[in-house]
Amino acid sequence: MLYYLFDYLDKFNFPGAGLFDYISFRAAMALITSLIVSVFFGKKIINLLRKQQIGETVRDLGLAGQIEKSGTPTMGGLIILAAILIPTILFAKLHNIYVITMILATIWLGVIGFLDDYIKVFRKNKEGLAGKSKVVGQIGVGLIVGCILYFSGDVRVHKRVHKDYKLQAEEEFVTHEHTNSGDDEYKWIKTDDMTTTIPFIKGNEFNYNWLMGDSNKSYGWLLFIPIVIFIVIAVSNGANMTDGLDGLATGTSAIIGLALAVLAYVSSNAKFADYLDVMYIPLAEELVIFIAAFVGACIGFLWYNAYPAQVFMGDTGSLALGGIIAVFAISIRKELLIPVLCGIFLIENLSVMLQVGYFKFTKRRFGEGRRIFLMAPLHHHYQKVGLHEAKIVARFWIVGVLLAVITIVTLKLR
Repeated sequence: MLYYLFDYLDKFNFPGAGLFDYISFRAAMALITSLIVSVFFGKKIINLLRKQQIGETVRDLGLAGQIEKSGTPTMGGLIILAAILIPTILFAKLHNIYVITMILATIWLGVIGFLDDYIKVFRKNKEGLAGKSKVVGQIGVGLIVGCILYFSGDVRVHKRVHKDYKLQAEEEFVTHEHTNSGDDEYKWIKTDDMTTTIPFIKGNEFNYNWLMGDSNKSYGWLLFIPIVIFIVIAVSNGANMTDGLDGLATGTSAIIGLALAVLAYVSSNAKFADYLDVMYIPLAEELVIFIAAFVGACIGFLWYNAYPAQVFMGDTGSLALGGIIAVFAISIRKELLIPVLCGIFLIENLSVMLQVGYFKFTKRRFGEGRRIFLMAPLHHHYQKVGLHEAKIVARFWIVGVLLAVITIVTLKLR
């Protein structure tokens, strides 16, 4: 909203109005605003949650310090959602297709998580929203996002090709002036193909339509949309699994968000895309503003969520965080980097799947269930070993930083 106001004022040479044309300035303002919203307004929301007696009910699982957390306010994800959406609405171009997609996904997944927390707190049902209902909701957002990214005419990528490449149509050509490319040996072409990035491989582009055969390019959505749905479900549930220790999911998400900000910026800037030889995605620069708000919201929430936590995000926050990361990565064509970038979420998910699968297998085979880990998800295993909660979180953050650096390095490591 402020972008449109200052864009109008710039016509009258209003002092400072031109700053809103710069992505870096608006991203910085979004980050600062999200920190202000989460830190200063977060306290009021926490007090309101306490007043309404919206506290977490913790089962005794034999973990150190677990019972002391009972009664801690939950549904703190409302702070995160507000700290993401308010700066985005203020500083981003709201007509941008990527911004619209991210706002839609954020609200949709936030509502699913809120319903889950509401049933747990107010209906006194520890199970919360039925698992099938959650999955249906996640499928819904994945379906909508997949359709937008595949069928919208505003969603395009520019590929860098040699100057001798024969164009199918003159309008596919993008001038050097438009892309700020200075290499006369190459030119950019616009394409509607659903191309994504494969890490660690030279010429690292993969087209979903290609798997459907050259004669079936119009049917690539049959592959792309189910993959989007799978990624949204996997990453949102991974974040939900990770949300078990104070600050673990929040800090991990902030680290992932910083890496995604770098990837979004280089992909939406023609000079960097040209230098790194990656796909140039026009209009995606507005995603930098969104992800800046996302990072600020996570860091601001840590003010209250770091050990010992004064508030829990609940499913309202965790499902939204994971879903946002998934949709964002897909939007900038980096979804195949998710197993590396979101390695913490992946290992938490796998630890639960392996634990449950091995327990069921050994129960059928030997008559008694056996376990791989002392407890799943993985962070609880380390609690059982005797590590302090704060040390586990810090070490997971360190691993998250390492994975984020590796992810960014893949831009040139092929």
